[in-house]
Amino acid sequence: MGKIIAIANQKGGVGKTTTSINLAAALGVLEKKVLLIDADPQANASSGLGINVDDLTLGTYQVLEHTITAKEAIVKTSSPNVDIIPAHIDLVAIEIELVDKQDREYMLKKALIDLKGNYDYILIDCAPSLGLITLNSLVAADAVIIPIQCEYFALEGLGKLLNTIKSVQNIHNKELDIEGLLLTMFDSRLRLSNQVVDEVRKHFSSMVFDTIIRRNTRLGEAPSYGESIIAYDATSKGAINYINLAQELLKKNS
Repeated sequence: MGKIIAIANQKGGVGKTTTSINLAAALGVLEKKVLLIDADPQANASSGLGINVDDLTLGTYQVLEHTITAKEAIVKTSSPNVDIIPAHIDLVAIEIELVDKQDREYMLKKALIDLKGNYDYILIDCAPSLGLITLNSLVAADAVIIPIQCEYFALEGLGKLLNTIKSVQNIHNKELDIEGLLLTMFDSRLRLSNQVVDEVRKHFSSMVFDTIIRRNTRLGEAPSYGESIIAYDATSKGAINYINLAQELLKKNS
């Protein structure tokens, strides 16, 4: 049975989409079958894996609306063993449309029931907000990975996210686990980066992944070619970091 992991943080620019794309690709290279769900109206995970979002007619929006099955929205990617349910800017409207629906927090969970057995991992790239789409993602997930950038405001907003996760656990999804906090955009030359790592490890110790994602130019370039870092430059620091993260995740779940 596949494990569903939401990659969430309401702060923008912390490396959620970068992590979603590259962790999916790394797991795929390690011969795991992966489905990536783009649950962000900006659709960066979709374009980052080479999907032309302007030509999309089916995606996360229709899946949440329940006008199609999740299976019908799946698109193959050029990344080995990685499929995607892509997003489009129309996903913005789903928040309003679901507001008065019954069980509105469970739309994604219901849609994914039939798919769980087809994949080893289902990763959900969440929007940088704590709105209804992110809530759907947390309700559907077995666990959540929280990327935290090694910068000054790193811990700001983390308390809010942890409270949201707690209330999802209490009300909608008792099984939801925190898979781990992932430190991203680390620059070993900066004292601040090192201080953030120490601070996060001091406060959250065992919850923090050993793997740290370093700041890496190649990592920033890859999405503009519609490729994961592994396809774009397998020898780069970024690729090695994400392969290490995938191995750490697999070890944790073995």
